[in-house]
Amino acid sequence: MYSGLQINAKDLAQRGESLIRHSSNRYLTTVRIAYRAKQRRFDDFDGLLDDSMIKPVQRAIVELSDEQDQPDLLPV
Repeated sequence: MYSGLQINAKDLAQRGESLIRHSSNRYLTTVRIAYRAKQRRFDDFDGLLDDSMIKPVQRAIVELSDEQDQPDLLPV
């Protein structure tokens, strides 16, 4: 996805705002982001993910916004 690259702060903020704007419950969206970040952090500890340059919260926001914007990419 963003292997070894820095995420643009403006793009990350826009993705986060888009997630919140399209959600019916801000709290649940925040919890989803935190839960996904926690999962990714433990995946990093296990050595499963190579792009550890990106912080888990940033990666979670990018992943969730991609899922929101492009639902056809999700496995069935």
